[in-house]
Amino acid sequence: MLSQTVEYALRAVVHLANVAPEAATTDQIAQVTRVPKAYLSKVLQSLVRGGIVRSQRGLGGGMTLTRPPSQLTLLDVVNAVEPIQRIRTCPLGLSTHGARLCPLHRRLDQALAQVESAFAQTVLAELLAEPSPSVPLCEVPAAVRQPIVGRRGRRAATRVRSG
Repeated sequence: MLSQTVEYALRAVVHLANVAPEAATTDQIAQVTRVPKAYLSKVLQSLVRGGIVRSQRGLGGGMTLTRPPSQLTLLDVVNAVEPIQRIRTCPLGLSTHGARLCPLHRRLDQALAQVESAFAQTVLAELLAEPSPSVPLCEVPAAVRQPIVGRRGRRAATRVRSG
């Protein structure tokens, strides 16, 4: 249902949330997320244009998130690279349907609306803090992961401690 571009964007943003506030290079992100570097470069450009990621050149440069994971929804990421296309009028162009969707297209649009709503209600910090035996993207020993404490003193996410 989601394109490979959206999948790659979500992987990259999850990785950046894991290493925040450190910057990560395209090479580093590509290696961890298993996204081809050339394709990842294009995805990251879309994320920069969408205001999700900041790019900094030079020594110590790389990519960082523009907002904390607690303020960045999955829908923000999706909309930056490939917004969900809702069905507003008959996709077949039938003049008798117009904006009155047939039962099939109405149900398809309702499903898209539910996905859009679920993504809008999910922030990155929730994904990273969710108890699970699977760590997003890669296997990292527990000793290397650090909890990120939110404004109210509660665990908001887990960060991978760098070198």
